[in-house]
Amino acid sequence: MAQGQSRSSNTLVIPQASQALDQLKYEVAQELGIQIPQDGYYGFMATRDTGAIGGHITRRLVQIAEQQLAGKFTR
Repeated sequence: MAQGQSRSSNTLVIPQASQALDQLKYEVAQELGIQIPQDGYYGFMATRDTGAIGGHITRRLVQIAEQQLAGKFTR
């Protein structure tokens, strides 16, 4: 798909989340040594690479949520 297009019908509760998730995607890809296409088209990337990025993003988001929950319940 071209950049800016999405098949997802999900709407974000917090619009700024899209920018934060994109930033996280690039950080994780850099940590893994995976180059994200400049044109935004992922069709030529290996499924293994895109899956690794998505998996690491999910782990990091869960970790952040756990830290936030732990902080709320310890007060």
